[in-house]
Amino acid sequence: MRRWWLPTAFVALLSACTAPAAHVPPFARKPYEPFSRKDAIAIAKAQWRLFGSPVDDAMPGTQPPPKPWQKPEREPGLWQQVGIYWWLGQNAGTFYSRWTGKHDARGKVFPADKDGNFAWSAAFISFVMRMAGAGPSFPYAPDHAFYVDAAWHADRAKHPSFAVRAERPADYAPIPGDLVCFGTGWARSLQFHDLPVPFFPGHCDIVTAATPGMLTVIGGNVDDAVTMKHVPTTPLGRLATPSGHVVDPRYAWFVVVRVLYAR
Repeated sequence: MRRWWLPTAFVALLSACTAPAAHVPPFARKPYEPFSRKDAIAIAKAQWRLFGSPVDDAMPGTQPPPKPWQKPEREPGLWQQVGIYWWLGQNAGTFYSRWTGKHDARGKVFPADKDGNFAWSAAFISFVMRMAGAGPSFPYAPDHAFYVDAAWHADRAKHPSFAVRAERPADYAPIPGDLVCFGTGWARSLQFHDLPVPFFPGHCDIVTAATPGMLTVIGGNVDDAVTMKHVPTTPLGRLATPSGHVVDPRYAWFVVVRVLYAR
């Protein structure tokens, strides 16, 4: 899981938020169907199957890093799919909407060991939300921090049009279709009470199933693919205990983004 951020990217993002989504297919732009939880889950699962249905429940850092030629995001048929996540998941006119799994905005192949500068996990989530019919109600972004911050502000009526709300992991049990997020790098110690934090390295997955004591989640740019993992929860289905202790020993989940689907 990787994350990038440049100040110029944020400026471009802000200027693009009001740009028309002319590049989006009519069925998602109009949209043809109401913003659907069932559709979002189905879209995420379909993309996971496209990448070969990988599952990674290992402790981070215990697996050897892949060789450059082993990265799924650079394989024929898959680097183009990552490009679709960028193109459709972002608003029109942004330079990163022209990226692929191995190309920069000029179409130049970047070195495999520099792919952290082109991390696409937030583009994947944005793609899923767009294709599920979110329309203008989701804050599409190349960075998870942008829509986590928007979800926090939405609770305080600063962005009420956005269909996302930030929830404390100890208070809310995620359900399929919600997003669960943790910080990476210097942000590993972030907690819910630290929000809002406009810029932080992090990762979010979409919940695709919830059973007693366990969530199944899918995320992009995990092991350079769309990957599933299983997340332990409390008996009530929450990521953290009432004291704030996160149940999962692998990731410091610190916020749930509750998505307000139309159905």
